[in-house]
Amino acid sequence: MNFTLTPAASRFIRLMLRSDGGPSSGFRLLLSPGGCSGLSADISVKAEPEPGDAIVERDGVRLFLPAQSRLLLDGVTIDFADNAAQTGLVFREARTVSCGTVAPVELVQLQ
Repeated sequence: MNFTLTPAASRFIRLMLRSDGGPSSGFRLLLSPGGCSGLSADISVKAEPEPGDAIVERDGVRLFLPAQSRLLLDGVTIDFADNAAQTGLVFREARTVSCGTVAPVELVQLQ
């Protein structure tokens, strides 16, 4: 899978796993198309993967990724922002969106 997890995102996910999970828990990331604006995300800490999820170890964190998320993560950088404008995971990519333009797409998942 071709996606990047920044150090800030890794720290955030580790914190979530420590506070809400056990030793075999993972961070489940369910992405879905969000129309012209890009992607929408549902994130959670799970004790075990759901049927069909792939277990991906990246930068010391365990991710549970459904098939659709694995496809949509191609070329995406997952970051974490904590500033006055936004707090949460940020997904950045450059792709052709349904409006017919190539543009950076950014989604912030508030926590």
